[in-house]
Amino acid sequence: MKNKLRIERSKLQITQADLAAAIGVSRQSIHAIESGKYIPSTLLAIKLARYFVCKVEDLFELEEND
Repeated sequence: MKNKLRIERSKLQITQADLAAAIGVSRQSIHAIESGKYIPSTLLAIKLARYFVCKVEDLFELEEND
């Protein structure tokens, strides 16, 4: 699954730690999502979308092999 989390985060000029604190997860979780090593739960994806004031589909995109 592709994601645009790093791009959206850089637009707001916030760190992984800042985002993690705002969402209630660890910085390592944000890093794992951004690097594609972890696919977030539905609840976490919704929290991230709300934080960035966008749709989940704007942050995450299914790839053909998903």
